Amino acid sequence: MTQADELITAVYADEEGNILDAAGLRGMGRLGNENVPLRPEDLIPLPESADLMLLPQHQAVGQTAEGEVLPMTGLAVAAILPAGYTRLYLPAYVREEGAQRLPLYGYTAVVVYRDELCCAAIYTDENDKWDPVHYNTPELKKLVKRTKKELPGNRIVEQVAGCSLKWHCCTAQNLFYRRWEVGIPASPVCNANCFGCISLQPAECCPSPQQRITFRPTPEEIAEVGVYHLSVAPDGIVSFGQGCEGEPSLAAANIAAGIRLIREKTKRGQINMNSNAGYTQGIREIVDAGLDSLRVSIISARAESYNAYYRASYHLEDVKASIRYALERGVYVSLNLLYFPGFNDRPEELAAWQKFFRELPVQMIQVRNLNIDPDAFLAIMPPQQERPLGTKPFLRALHQEFPQLVIGSFSHYIESKTERD
Repeated sequence: MTQADELITAVYADEEGNILDAAGLRGMGRLGNENVPLRPEDLIPLPESADLMLLPQHQAVGQTAEGEVLPMTGLAVAAILPAGYTRLYLPAYVREEGAQRLPLYGYTAVVVYRDELCCAAIYTDENDKWDPVHYNTPELKKLVKRTKKELPGNRIVEQVAGCSLKWHCCTAQNLFYRRWEVGIPASPVCNANCFGCISLQPAECCPSPQQRITFRPTPEEIAEVGVYHLSVAPDGIVSFGQGCEGEPSLAAANIAAGIRLIREKTKRGQINMNSNAGYTQGIREIVDAGLDSLRVSIISARAESYNAYYRASYHLEDVKASIRYALERGVYVSLNLLYFPGFNDRPEELAAWQKFFRELPVQMIQVRNLNIDPDAFLAIMPPQQERPLGTKPFLRALHQEFPQLVIGSFSHYIESKTERD
């Protein structure tokens, strides 16, 4: 242990919720199921817009100078990172017997280093557009009323207004701020049963952080919102498949017709879809209508791991077929990689990704912290074959073999295919 390592101190929360440092105990993080000591190169100062959260029924732990891992008489503490940061380690803890499942957040290790609160993370993408300072401003309610007046009776507007004011969804709020990326929810149903879905959960799982739409917007409703936004918004993007809906490709007929109506009115901006890409026929229909970019939610390139998480009516080979079709027709394809330290960075997972990218040269990976209870997630996934590599070596290996692959956290604005043509 170096002198710098000795300055990394574990933290815990007392009965009053005060966050304290545990003098004499080295700070740790969790990689998969293993609590490991953290190093200075694993740490960054806690971002200003990060939140700290206590983990009920999860004891904090630290490591003695002799290497013994000791539970503390206090709760584990986690950082909830703002968009644009990728966690390297989960919080280290000992879960109490019978502990309740944790809510859907991306828990990140927190320690004290050089007398400053730090977290185990890296900065993976410029996040100014998603900085919380731009959202939930005092004038938001007034802006919502303005758009409702300008697009009266549009059910999409009513839906995203609720998402904006009740659930504080940033992508929804952008419609009313007239800027950047806006979600157009279109499908109330899904063809997967993801473990930890943010829009619909069985009662025995965990509370969802938002409410799924219950209707099917018409092509005219879709086009009205799309034209309204793309005609005025700087770096304007309209996205199907945001958090408050199911799988958009299941609404392919309405979305495709809506896209054609949008492009009859404006060539500006980018039309994007976030999808599990399992329904290839629907993907084809939407791509042929003029989709500019496709972001595919995915957790693994191994069928066994993929199936354990998505529990879907389709197969990983269907996802690959959809991606191949989109790439062949000039669609910009990115992967929304649901990331969990100690899982995605297993050697067997990396090998599968390398094979995947040799076959399907997508343009970008958007690394997203998976919001889930760590123990519940690992319990449903295949057991590891080898010790995880760590996040930095995992990302470095991908970048070295595929240097053209952009590794970030957000959908980047691109010119529409009509603008490019």
